[in-house]
Amino acid sequence: MPRHRYAESLLPPRPAAQDEARIERFVDAVWLEQGLSAQTQSAYRSDLGLLARWLLGRNRSLERASEADLKAYFAWRAREPDGWPFAARTQARLLSSLRRFYQQLLRDGERRDDPSARISGPRLGRPLPKTLSGHDVERLLAAPPVGEPLGLRDRAMLELMYASGLRVSELVSLRSDQYSPNAQAVQLVGKGGRERLVPVGDEADHWLGRYLEQARPVLIRGRASEVLFVSQQGGAMSRQNFWLRLKAHAQAAGIRQTLSPHTLRHAFATHLVDHGADLRVVQMLLGHSDLSTTQIYTHVARARLKSLHARHHPRG
Repeated sequence: MPRHRYAESLLPPRPAAQDEARIERFVDAVWLEQGLSAQTQSAYRSDLGLLARWLLGRNRSLERASEADLKAYFAWRAREPDGWPFAARTQARLLSSLRRFYQQLLRDGERRDDPSARISGPRLGRPLPKTLSGHDVERLLAAPPVGEPLGLRDRAMLELMYASGLRVSELVSLRSDQYSPNAQAVQLVGKGGRERLVPVGDEADHWLGRYLEQARPVLIRGRASEVLFVSQQGGAMSRQNFWLRLKAHAQAAGIRQTLSPHTLRHAFATHLVDHGADLRVVQMLLGHSDLSTTQIYTHVARARLKSLHARHHPRG
């Protein structure tokens, strides 16, 4: 029997009736306030129901549980053989459920305190952004059919995103007057209204020039448009449309990993760090307000080095 099934079998089969009714009232209340999905409602019922069953086995109720009770439950969940350890994210979700539940009781006047308030949650590691190898980037950039206006536009967009690390929202809303061919740079206004000037580079500048000369006039068909990268209808592209185009080109290039809309932005930053770029420079190019946001790319580089070492070193 799986460990969690064995541990659950030690609990009473159902919560106390009063606790079960209170859980349903809580789920209904937060659904009315925020329109929770069925999956989130189920998670609340599961988290609170399991705790209520554990408390019932100790002649305690969910509504009257103390901070010590909650700490004992977390300790039981992490203990073997009777409990079953849970991942940090599951623990964080459970604590979030409890806090929301007891805050609701506070607002309803059913409690005078929140027994979960002083319980510390686990430290969650920040997930590393998905990126591409240099070889995969080259295959992706070469995928659009540049003999067609849309393919040439897509090639210019992909080249610019990889060369300059633009956010998708910045890329699709970029105006023609924000790109300077003479300076080979784009002027951006990012999150929080922060302005930055980002170099484009020779290769991206070449494809932007070809797009402006050969493809954009065909796509706008004489209509006025401030947007640099126009759709087939001559207007601005949506982020969703760009993402669909990106996935199609990745498939054509034989890239099987799942791409996010920011994959090329992540590749831009990761490859700069891989080649020794100063983190403050990368921060400035990406438009991050806090250096700690940029530091994630040092972890990506470190993870890649460890992977290469494990794959190629005789004692890896």
